[in-house]
Amino acid sequence: MTSVKKVFLIVLENHNWSTIVKSPGATYIKSLLPKASYATQYFTPPHNHPSEPNYLWLESGKRLSSTDSPPAQDHHIVNVPHLTALLDAAGKSWKSYQEDIDGKVCPLASVKNYVPRHNPFIFFDDVTEGLKKDSTKCIAHVRPFGELAADLAANRVADYNFITPNLCHDMHTDCGRGKVGAGDEWLSQNLPAILASEAYSQGALFITWDEGDEFLFLAKDGPVGLILLSPFAKGNGYSNARHYTHSSLLRTLQDIFGVSPYLGDAANAENLSDLFRPN
Repeated sequence: MTSVKKVFLIVLENHNWSTIVKSPGATYIKSLLPKASYATQYFTPPHNHPSEPNYLWLESGKRLSSTDSPPAQDHHIVNVPHLTALLDAAGKSWKSYQEDIDGKVCPLASVKNYVPRHNPFIFFDDVTEGLKKDSTKCIAHVRPFGELAADLAANRVADYNFITPNLCHDMHTDCGRGKVGAGDEWLSQNLPAILASEAYSQGALFITWDEGDEFLFLAKDGPVGLILLSPFAKGNGYSNARHYTHSSLLRTLQDIFGVSPYLGDAANAENLSDLFRPN
């Protein structure tokens, strides 16, 4: 795990792991598993719903919201430690690639099938310079997903790359091809460029889901999926049933990049080192 230099994290929406493995629409995801390491008991933090709190947890290790409201004067975060602030301080680069934004403004509002609640970085004042639509820092770090292919080809991707498909492609909304099928197709079209890149040869790609698909009715929190693809992973279909949460993924990211202190509940979590080969 300590050999990893580049990280890609793709967050999908609202499906339990059992739903994915049983779905006839998840053919590409299931084709990845024999090459991957994956966790079968990876959960959201208990009762941490709806979507927005989980995205913010992946950045901070804390429950910083209870709604799916966009950032506003009464709904933004000041002076709370978070991962990309630690990366900035350590001289590590990062980008958030968001599908459907144009890259001309800081995307504080919904546009097309992009929603702010799936882009945790824009809730932090140090990223948006106080909720400024013309924030140069925000615009530099939060980029249209369409730029990723060129960045991969030119080997100029950041150290940490957070990727959010739009609502039609993240398994959230049925846009005519079925929720799971649409997300699976999007992955099949976009993962090969990552997996063939120079950055991936020294990196790790994580795929997870923000929360389970039954929480509204049964208050269940998963397990949701966590898939790891990496030259440094055990791979070959290795899986474990250790209890992990989003805190485990956050702790893993901090361990990979060597940034501290551990954020929020990451201090209490086991990292995902078991999915990697020993040093």
